Amino acid sequence: MNESKTQDIGLLFLRGSGALFLLWVHGLPKVLNYSEQLKVIEDPFHLGAHVTLLLAIFAEVLCPLLIVAGVLVRLACLPILAVLLIAMLVVHPEWTLFEGQFGWLLLIIFTSVLIAGPGRLVLNQRFS
Repeated sequence: MNESKTQDIGLLFLRGSGALFLLWVHGLPKVLNYSEQLKVIEDPFHLGAHVTLLLAIFAEVLCPLLIVAGVLVRLACLPILAVLLIAMLVVHPEWTLFEGQFGWLLLIIFTSVLIAGPGRLVLNQRFS
């Protein structure tokens, strides 16, 4: 297998595993437990619980699905990175590195995908 092919497989694994992990751990619980999430979601910019939750769902459900599919990948990383940075720096600034390790690892993953791009294993190369 040539180096280009292995890089494409590596990028597919990175973007797919990171996106599915975010979707499973954060996105789906917000969608499946919407009413309960409205009661507990932090609203650091005072947009209201509904708006804040919908923005989080956009970043944690729709964007990961686009990334897995390889559609608008770099663009889809931006809302994810924004939500993660807000969570880590605004909502939970008191967290130690140990407490915030999941968020920091997701920041590393999606920043890497933003920088490297999706690779060639995408649904539509034109929209990646």
